[in-house]
Amino acid sequence: MRQSAPAMTEDYPTGAWELPDELRMLRETVARFMVDEVRPLEDSLPHDSAGAPAEILGPLQDKARSIGLWALQTPRAFGGAGLGVLGQVLVAEEAAKCRMGAYFPALGAFGGNPPSVMFQAGPEQFERYARPIIDGRMGRAFTAISEPSGGSDPARAIRCRAELRGDHYIVNGTKMWTTHAGTADWGVVYVRTGEQGKRGGITCLIVEANAPGLTKKPIGVLTSYSPYELHFDNVSIPVSNRIGAEGEGFSLADDFLVKARILYGAGPIGIAQMALGLAIDWAKQRETFGAKLADRQAIQWKIANSEIELRAARLLIYQAAWKADLGQDVRVDASICKVYSTETAFRVVDRCVQILGGLGLAKEMPLERWFRDLRVKLLGEGASEIQRMVIARQLLR
Repeated sequence: MRQSAPAMTEDYPTGAWELPDELRMLRETVARFMVDEVRPLEDSLPHDSAGAPAEILGPLQDKARSIGLWALQTPRAFGGAGLGVLGQVLVAEEAAKCRMGAYFPALGAFGGNPPSVMFQAGPEQFERYARPIIDGRMGRAFTAISEPSGGSDPARAIRCRAELRGDHYIVNGTKMWTTHAGTADWGVVYVRTGEQGKRGGITCLIVEANAPGLTKKPIGVLTSYSPYELHFDNVSIPVSNRIGAEGEGFSLADDFLVKARILYGAGPIGIAQMALGLAIDWAKQRETFGAKLADRQAIQWKIANSEIELRAARLLIYQAAWKADLGQDVRVDASICKVYSTETAFRVVDRCVQILGGLGLAKEMPLERWFRDLRVKLLGEGASEIQRMVIARQLLR
């Protein structure tokens, strides 16, 4: 799929602009796939399901691959679709429009993407670990950065240490909040090999899930899906599994972490838009004290404010993605997107629960699950407070 930036008027970003035809077609394709394939399957699963079983996910992924919705984030040079950030944002927004969308967009149908750092791995590393994911022969991999000592400033908080002994690293320590570690075959782990507190003392290692000395434990949280705690007890990792040079791990991850914040904000906007649609439908049919909810100003303003904020959040995300595709520095833009989109989505879903009243809390509706999932989004990929610190630091510089 070819990626290009949207056509802009000279007064961008305040002027009108449109997505190019190929990206509009991509968005429509994903939207149809969600309606025709994903949501009917999701309706057959329990409310709090954490993903789809293999007998459902396998055929669904086959259908996604048959229409080109596979390895979308993987560069063409590595056998993927090579979507730019804006294209990825459009897919993320549409794929989140289902009950499990916060953590299992499109039920996991659009696979084929190894951790981004693998595109900087050596040829042998890539073929052994990343290629099976792109080819659909393996599921997914995990990325372990955060630790009990802190998640918002991982470069300085990392204490999980790797010591070089001969041709192996011996890893000891603990990682927290690791997504998909329970089902992944391998993952990339960022460990301390240099002085504590220094960003340059971080190294990236490929670790197999069944490595002796590695134990995994699910962490019960607010949501239906549990992240994992990983404990390393003298885990031996060959030097050949190191990505890049020793001490360069965080520089390898930095670009990925910035762009990930833009993508992270797109999914919640899709969820909140779905929630708003449910609330509007309810307000138009529900009568109280002789009048429709839709005729009451209190409800009208909740709906209007929600639409205003969602449009603003979406444009912030599209603008940041467009700038990223042009190769511009989007560190501040990404932090703004992450803060505004996640806070907006949570606020909108909260309003929608209020509009539906008791039904908004019932598990026969997706709202209460979205409410829980989106509350976690305020913390993931760097808490709102940390993102505001990044923004303020740049402005005050």
